[in-house]
Amino acid sequence: MIKPSLPDNEQQRLALLHALLLLDTPPEERLDKIVAFAASEFEVPICLISLVDSERQWFKARVGLAACETPRDISFCAHALHSGQILLVPDALLDARFHDNPLVSGPPHIRFYAGAPLVCRDGLAIGTLCLIDTRPRTLDTVGQAILSSLRDLTVLALTAPEATTDA
Repeated sequence: MIKPSLPDNEQQRLALLHALLLLDTPPEERLDKIVAFAASEFEVPICLISLVDSERQWFKARVGLAACETPRDISFCAHALHSGQILLVPDALLDARFHDNPLVSGPPHIRFYAGAPLVCRDGLAIGTLCLIDTRPRTLDTVGQAILSSLRDLTVLALTAPEATTDA
């Protein structure tokens, strides 16, 4: 297993993450709907909005996973922070970064991972919207475009105050 390295902008990234006051907050219906839709659309058993802190990744919204956080050093999402591009891992057992990761060899038995970095202002990625499957697979260009759009909606939901209606 290769532990994720720290992004060059780690201090600024963490400052933004903490300034957004998202960590350890209650679930939000609008974010729960995004992960539920993504899990259904992509037919994956697990979908997460993962926020990567200094020592952990914490799940702001999740489908298919009971855990609310995992250590950062075994996190797939921490690897995805380094670019604005989707990190695709078609088969984790064949990837040197992950083949002996405890999340691959044990529950939840990750084989496929697609993580779209949640890039906020100043190009700072605070986490990912990710898809996880227990079987190897790929994500075509249409699927990547849909995941990117859902990621953009997620960033808007995380960084904009929740709209209220007087109905």
